[in-house]
Amino acid sequence: MISLAALAALAQAHPADLDLPVRPIVVGDRIFDPDEGPALMGCVNLSRDSTYRESIATSTESAIRKGRVLAAQGADLIDVGAESSTAKAARVTPQQQIDGLVPVIETLAGEGLLVSAETYDPVVARACLEAGASVLNFTGAAQQDEVFALAAKHTATVVLCYVPGENVRDISDVDVDVDPIPGLLDHFTARVAEARAAGVDRLVLDPGMGFYYGNLVDPQTRLRHQSRVITSTFRLRRLGLPICHALPHAFDTFEDQFRSAEGFFAVLAMLGGTSLLRTHEVPQVRAVVRAMRSLEV
Repeated sequence: MISLAALAALAQAHPADLDLPVRPIVVGDRIFDPDEGPALMGCVNLSRDSTYRESIATSTESAIRKGRVLAAQGADLIDVGAESSTAKAARVTPQQQIDGLVPVIETLAGEGLLVSAETYDPVVARACLEAGASVLNFTGAAQQDEVFALAAKHTATVVLCYVPGENVRDISDVDVDVDPIPGLLDHFTARVAEARAAGVDRLVLDPGMGFYYGNLVDPQTRLRHQSRVITSTFRLRRLGLPICHALPHAFDTFEDQFRSAEGFFAVLAMLGGTSLLRTHEVPQVRAVVRAMRSLEV
């Protein structure tokens, strides 16, 4: 059970990590200071296989409209993806992804919105950056040298996701019986060094809690692991970089109230020290952020 005593015990076990500073999130000419509260990344999914149906756009016009609505609701960035990361989702060719993403990105970026493109393919990444994306939500690892070179060329921000395989579609397991943070620190330490060596300095780290893992098919097991990592986010701040979390949906726990789940996990993410919240429910999460910033105990 999540309790004040459990949270206090977590903090007391890692006191040196509690107040570590992290760099601001820099996207284009915008700067988001983590000390002032997390930035919000709203999601638009072009794949009908995406699990959050409310975020699915059925056409270019629909995607553009959803992006505009998310911005009006308070999203700081609009994240657009063309292939779902779920295990049974259809593969979408690079050209199909480009055909779907580019007109959406061109329109939203042309209107002054900050647009993030979710991809693991350097060919797609190049097309999205040339279309005006200022962020790469990078869900791969095998071709990271090419992606890093593209990001450096375009001075793009990279959300570097925890990906133990070649890319997010390469299904892997996570060890739920050990403390997850040391492994995440090792993973990101090496990849951050490689990104910086390639000239990428605008980095955000994502522990990958929104992705599918082969041994987390039981909803409660998955949710416990996600909660454990999210509340321990402050321990990753020793890398000096802002942390992004995709907020869990938790359908099995919240059932017919599932659209309130991301607001609940936003509380845990903020307590954990998250700097960027990726959400399908921007108005709810924005209200939670406002409340968390304005209230005291």
